[in-house]
Amino acid sequence: MNPSQMVDLQDPAFRRLVQEMVTQVVEDFVRTNELRAREFSLLERIVRVEEELKALREIEAARFEAMEKRFEALQREMNARFEAMEKRFEALQREMNARFEAMEKRFEALQREMNARFEAMEKRFEVMEKRFEAMEERFEAVDKRFEAIDKRFEAIDKRFESLDRRLTFMQWFMGIGFTFIALLITLLNLS
Repeated sequence: MNPSQMVDLQDPAFRRLVQEMVTQVVEDFVRTNELRAREFSLLERIVRVEEELKALREIEAARFEAMEKRFEALQREMNARFEAMEKRFEALQREMNARFEAMEKRFEALQREMNARFEAMEKRFEVMEKRFEAMEERFEAVDKRFEAIDKRFEAIDKRFESLDRRLTFMQWFMGIGFTFIALLITLLNLS
């Protein structure tokens, strides 16, 4: 280097120029790193929100599975009750058949002794009519019980529909809430 091209390091203009260049480079560096830090922070928050949503979906799936198990248990219990009632009806039918067979035998015996026991037969028929009326009343009571059970099932269906609407509302509300919080945090970070 020749002496005319040498720069005086003590020169204020040179110092100012170096200071401006260093300042500009440091500002560019800080600005770039701040943007990267904000992007990283946003990515972290997005990941946390996604993890939370995944956890909520898993909880919801577990609840629906538990409800399904309850329905299955109710179905099994109802099937068992209906089978028990069917067995009772079959037993009643067998008993009635046995009684009718016994009655047929009585009628055959009564036909042979008809003149002597005609009045006794009329009394027996009256008793049997009362039994049949009682049986009809029992069947009507059973029909009323079935109607009451049907009403209970309708009420349960309405409850589950209401629960489904509440869960859907909560899901949407939580989703909108998390979105609003994420937007608010983003806006606060941008400020």
